[in-house]
Amino acid sequence: MTAAPAIDEIAAADLPPVCFVGGGNMAASLIGGLIAAGLDRSRIRVAQRNAERAASLAARFEVQVFADAASAAANAAIVVLAVKPQQMAAALSQFKLAPGTTVISVAAGVRVASFIKRLPDCAIIRAMPNTPALLQAGISGLYAPAATPAAARAQANALLAAAGEVCWVDSEAQLDALTAVSGCGPAYYFKLTEILRDAGVALGLDASISKRLAQQTFIGAARMAAAASEDVAVLRSQVTSKGGATEAALAVLESAGLGRIFNDALHAAEQRSRERGDDLERLS
Repeated sequence: MTAAPAIDEIAAADLPPVCFVGGGNMAASLIGGLIAAGLDRSRIRVAQRNAERAASLAARFEVQVFADAASAAANAAIVVLAVKPQQMAAALSQFKLAPGTTVISVAAGVRVASFIKRLPDCAIIRAMPNTPALLQAGISGLYAPAATPAAARAQANALLAAAGEVCWVDSEAQLDALTAVSGCGPAYYFKLTEILRDAGVALGLDASISKRLAQQTFIGAARMAAAASEDVAVLRSQVTSKGGATEAALAVLESAGLGRIFNDALHAAEQRSRERGDDLERLS
């Protein structure tokens, strides 16, 4: 993984008109982030077929919402594809885009080659956000083919940065590894919080207190890690006194093979992400 390519930085507020095809949670998080970053609402359009969801988006963000993608995408310089992967082929058949349009897909597994077949004259970029983007606290991995214009990369960078941090990967295959780490990552933290909460209850703590302790401990530790100049391994050592309670707990985790378990888990997630991409490519 590398830092974002050397491109001209642009602010989200300076983006040209943006169309979202699909108005689910991820699209809503990006729309909210763009508005918070200063993009004029009049430059945002959304295609959402579900009438109830469409009305909710229009009321929440005061943006134009259309029942069909063709109307929403008309004259858009940037199109964000935010439909489910299995719905992508049907969605792309509903509209045509002008040559040079920047197309950003946040659909997991649908590969660049599949988009190029249908949108050969557009600049294609794949993005893998994660769910903390709903709070503008996410991190998104991006990939673009080498021939993608710098301007399109800059637009994608600015748009995804409205939902959190952004990083670029060197190859499309690395998006599968990125999915295993950050795309799936929130679920790992939720599971660990759940385990810590339940273990506290088993030790005799009140359930509501144990829940608060587990949640805030992860929140606080994450903030410490983000603010510290030291590696997380150093931070861990600083709270692990010789012969103390933390050392005893970590010894149990290490003897149970926690590192191996996570390594196996991430390999399984990467493999499933790759297989899903293969399945979607065959369907396209």
